[in-house]
Amino acid sequence: MTYLLVVAHPDDEVLGAGATIHKLTQQGHTVHACILSAEVTARAHRPEDDELASDIAASSALIGISHRYCGSFPNIQLNNVPHLQLVQFIEKAIIESGADVIITHHPSDTNNDHLHTSLACQAALRLFQRRTDIKPISELWFMEVLSSSEWNINPAAMGFVPNMFVEIGKEGIEKKIAALALYRGVMRPYPHPRSDEALRGLALYRGAQAGVDHAEAFQCGFRRIAD
Repeated sequence: MTYLLVVAHPDDEVLGAGATIHKLTQQGHTVHACILSAEVTARAHRPEDDELASDIAASSALIGISHRYCGSFPNIQLNNVPHLQLVQFIEKAIIESGADVIITHHPSDTNNDHLHTSLACQAALRLFQRRTDIKPISELWFMEVLSSSEWNINPAAMGFVPNMFVEIGKEGIEKKIAALALYRGVMRPYPHPRSDEALRGLALYRGAQAGVDHAEAFQCGFRRIAD
């Protein structure tokens, strides 16, 4: 199986699914990442260009991501990018990767870039309906990203409600934390949600929900069962 992570920013792929990615690649699956705003020019504590590129490559290698499709769309401004441009960039990644499963942001995330990434991804998912030569996507998963998904305070939006749990074990959460540590300037001291302690706590909580010791949670938004 081939999995495609579609995210707004570098580090989102690890925050949302880092341990799951590692588990999938250890099982022989292929994982690619499509990062719409890979340059994150507006990010606080952003390293130099070559350092950021090195961080992305090192983090990806640690958890097993095979290939990255890096866009240069402006971060914290994806709402100003024509929707079609985002959709077409994701469609290209879907075609080139041969993805079976897509994992992306939940549409109720408070981060505006996450919202527009999710919406564009949902539109790109239907590519097979317009092109008969494209393999249909079998599943779409929404992930949770600490410091964004838990800040769903809009009462009109349906928040992240997990219905899928991937058992990751203690090794998985430690691998996720190690991959995040390779991103300079991203992690924060506890009690910030983007801290080692918060990530371990969430993995324990999601694990308890599923009856295992550690887990990452997802919400399946689409599933297609072939004949």
